Amino acid sequence: MNHQAFPDTGFVRLAQILAPKGPIPVSKSTWWAGIKEGRFPKPQKLGPRTTVWKVEDIRALFEGDQDA
Repeated sequence: MNHQAFPDTGFVRLAQILAPKGPIPVSKSTWWAGIKEGRFPKPQKLGPRTTVWKVEDIRALFEGDQDA
């Protein structure tokens, strides 16, 4: 995983979060189930077909800063 390439601030799309391009090694179905269960951060909708997550929330997951 290349954490250095992950942005420091802003928003990211799902393809930037999940492996192989992103730092989180889970499938899409596992990711969405984790959101429903509260294990992963909730997304924000920017438009009808645009879903994003805060970079800070995703970094907290793979850097181990999340309390959950």
